[in-house]
Amino acid sequence: MQAKDSNPPDGGYGWVVVVSAFVVMGLTVAVLKTFGLFFVEIQQHFDELASTTSWITSVTIAVFHLGAPVASSLCVQYTHRTVVITGGLLAFSGMALGFFGFNMVWMYATTGFLQGLGISFSWTPAISIVSHYFSKKRALANAIASAGECAFAFMFGPFFQWLISQYGWKGALLIIGGIQLNICVCGTLMRPLASSCLKASHCKTETPPRNGACRRDKEDKSPITHKTFNWMLVRRPEFVLYAIFGILAAMSFFVPPLFLVPLSYSLGIDESWTASLLSILAMVDFGGRLLCGWYANLHVTKTIHLLAMTITLISTSLMLLPLANNYLSLAIFTGFYGFFFGTTVAIHITVLADVVGMPEFDSALGLFMLIRSTGGFVGPPLAGLIVDMAGDYRAGFYMAGVTLVLSAGFLVILDQLQQRKKRGSKIRTEPEKSTFPYPSLHLLKNQ
Repeated sequence: MQAKDSNPPDGGYGWVVVVSAFVVMGLTVAVLKTFGLFFVEIQQHFDELASTTSWITSVTIAVFHLGAPVASSLCVQYTHRTVVITGGLLAFSGMALGFFGFNMVWMYATTGFLQGLGISFSWTPAISIVSHYFSKKRALANAIASAGECAFAFMFGPFFQWLISQYGWKGALLIIGGIQLNICVCGTLMRPLASSCLKASHCKTETPPRNGACRRDKEDKSPITHKTFNWMLVRRPEFVLYAIFGILAAMSFFVPPLFLVPLSYSLGIDESWTASLLSILAMVDFGGRLLCGWYANLHVTKTIHLLAMTITLISTSLMLLPLANNYLSLAIFTGFYGFFFGTTVAIHITVLADVVGMPEFDSALGLFMLIRSTGGFVGPPLAGLIVDMAGDYRAGFYMAGVTLVLSAGFLVILDQLQQRKKRGSKIRTEPEKSTFPYPSLHLLKNQ
């Protein structure tokens, strides 16, 4: 029987799921965001160009996105819990094998491909199950869960720097892989939604269990998603417009964390201070997510309007960041960028749910990540090529800012399309409401 999420609990055990997703975000995306600390080390070890080294991150990002529909399909057939545990094992394998560091191709295959697949299989079901557990508080729940990458990135900046100094970049990769095994622990806490269990008649109790959880012997048999993966969403204009926005945004989002460390080095900033920039970025990112999630939960501003504003502010901050010429100015501009980036990430998944509706959300999330992968795959190498041609890391930030401006345009077009369809539906329903219910009496009335 098809599971339904018509009455998500909006609390209860859902907060345990949120905390689990919070940790998963930290052990996946936060690692990816702070990988810039390894950039210079790997580049010098293999004596490669910036564009060549950046392909490690590019492969990770691309596989992260490409694996999303696969992860969503597996969630349909099995459970979110199973897929998250699998992702944790893959992430560990990628880092552990990267420890050997034979050559650049090996790095592409391990810390690139395997790590990216592990992130995809962990991140996708984690963020998906949070959206199923919440409805009215969905924006806030997503913001809290996604803030995990900020909280962990704040700690990972100086911690990874210390690991590299103590054990070298290879030893640091092995230790980080071991830490990522905790993703499996978080996966075990992600129980299927109780309403799905009850409506599918999997719970053999007369009284529904508390906190949204079925009995343990039945919970794994009740998936909370549809039985089929809907590929036909690509025919919906609203989804296509949002996917194009995602492509352009992905081309930009991963560039600043990748080149922030090399830029600070080029300005002559000490390594210890450079690591603190990543901590500042994570701290303000964390604040931006929570603040925006809280504000979006008030339903004062339409989420797509809020997203368009935050994207515009990010692009502005990226254009200003290259103007920095010392640590203080770089820290200030990094703070602005990090805050507005946090506000964007807090609501962009909520906007996707608003665009397609919750019945199609799992399929939409997988397809969105798949399509967006082209941006994540092209963005870092393109920025690296521009940096190599210009001979200045600032060029990468300008490229990211311009691309984000273009992405905001597609959000405006999407909003206009939604408003036009809404007006059209009102016009079609108004005559029906005004029709007199009894034709014979209607004739007498006219007489």
